[in-house]
Amino acid sequence: MARLRRHQLARLTNAGWSTILLRTWDEQARACLTHWATHRLPLVVTRQSVDAVDDGGIALGLPSPAQWERRRLSLQVPHAAVLRFDEFPRLLEVQRLLPPSGQRPTRELLDALDTCRATARVFGSYGWQAITDLAHVRPESDLDLCIAVDGMEQADAVAHALQSFSATKPLLDGELVFGDGAAVAWREWIEWRAGRARAVMVKRLDGVALHRDGAWCERADLAESVE
Repeated sequence: MARLRRHQLARLTNAGWSTILLRTWDEQARACLTHWATHRLPLVVTRQSVDAVDDGGIALGLPSPAQWERRRLSLQVPHAAVLRFDEFPRLLEVQRLLPPSGQRPTRELLDALDTCRATARVFGSYGWQAITDLAHVRPESDLDLCIAVDGMEQADAVAHALQSFSATKPLLDGELVFGDGAAVAWREWIEWRAGRARAVMVKRLDGVALHRDGAWCERADLAESVE
């Protein structure tokens, strides 16, 4: 079984979906889950609680679209229920969903990220709409990106490429993801690296923590090199 990561998609087996649908759900939740099962849509790996780990399961989430009132469903499944893990779509694959005002800035951002040798994946409303073809995006939805980086130098380059994004709609949000899965909001990274913030919030699969120095970055780089 692959190591779990934040923003990782999980596609379930037929048996896994059958087990979920046998559970007690209200009418709205059951309708949403039935659609997901019928169309074999993925779920997303969420924060793994101590209870989930102790029970040998995986905590997953389903952010439903407008027709189910954007309700967020939480599930726990055994490892055997996961057929395979998947990734959110790349920014290039989601660009068609963006409003006209975001098209040129996105093309420029893709060029800048290519120079950084970095790939942006889209989660959040735009990512889910690209996956499901359902109404997840709202007029005020941000464009949420997660970008894998292999160290502080690349993180600096990617963050400044993101900072150059000139569109006012959609607003750009997202995270830099290091080798061990530790993630930092790119705007917070810029502030911390510039010395305008004393600490930076680092998100991991099992929780969040504030860090003042860069030791956690060095550990993240080491974890990546060992793998």
